[in-house]
Amino acid sequence: KKSHPDGTSEHKDFTFDSVFNMESTQKAVFEETAQPIVESVLDGYNGTIFCYGQTGTGKTWTMEGIPDEEHLRGIMPSSFYYIMDRVNQSANNMEFLVRCSFLEIYLDDVFDLLNKDARSKMEVKESKDKGVFVKDLSTYVVKSVPDMMKVLKVGQKCRKVGATKMNPGSSRSHSIFTITIETSQADEQGEVHYRVGKLNLVDLAGSERQKKTEAVGERLDEAKSINLSLSALGNVIKALVNPKSQHIPFRDSKLTRLLQDSLGGNTKTVMVANVGPSLLNWEETMSSLRYAIVLNKLRMFPRSMKILRMLC
Repeated sequence: KKSHPDGTSEHKDFTFDSVFNMESTQKAVFEETAQPIVESVLDGYNGTIFCYGQTGTGKTWTMEGIPDEEHLRGIMPSSFYYIMDRVNQSANNMEFLVRCSFLEIYLDDVFDLLNKDARSKMEVKESKDKGVFVKDLSTYVVKSVPDMMKVLKVGQKCRKVGATKMNPGSSRSHSIFTITIETSQADEQGEVHYRVGKLNLVDLAGSERQKKTEAVGERLDEAKSINLSLSALGNVIKALVNPKSQHIPFRDSKLTRLLQDSLGGNTKTVMVANVGPSLLNWEETMSSLRYAIVLNKLRMFPRSMKILRMLC
């Protein structure tokens, strides 16, 4: 609700699956939004979780939080703990292989945050077997939460961050942390069942208005690239929900190409729309909420990736 100086007010209603206020805990956000997706990934589905919103509204806080403090952990570290708890509590006839990768999209170029040469541009490819993927992207096998935390922290150190008037620690790139979980389980007949699930944890850079951020030079170039990629993402979502659309512009940006399966394919997806309480950002808040409403109209048809193989 927005009040005007003349005494009138402007009221907008939006309906979402869940709503959190400033008193909501990180644990509550994880359990309501992310935990069902993580559970599905362990069962062999693909899942994607991402935050969208204006710069400075807490997207990185929602995704990462403070990993070393239990009550302040964001979605990413909370997912690490949940996955490893499930692995450690699994039946004796089950085996797991967990792998992680971490990339960023900066100025519409893709970089491997786990590569020693983190500023080397990576190629985005597509094949029938793999779908859209990044060629030669580093992946690491992890066996514990500390292993996963190490991968996260190594990548964070290489990620592009800069100060603007609205956010002293503004993310200047989009990032995608991917966890691939392979599960094998033998049944009573000696047949081994394999499942493969992939979890994409996406931290989007925030949309910006130059008038408010007062960005210049390199920061302005970054803002333009961020806004263009977010606009491309919006165009893809609008095309997907429009039954008359004959073309989905996934190739308009690296971000939309890499999220192609998450938005229009075999994936369970959750979006957290981050908004701020300030009336100064009324227009940006309305834009984020409308964006979320459109995305909520998407209908996914995910399939569990299960393979049956005989024991030799």
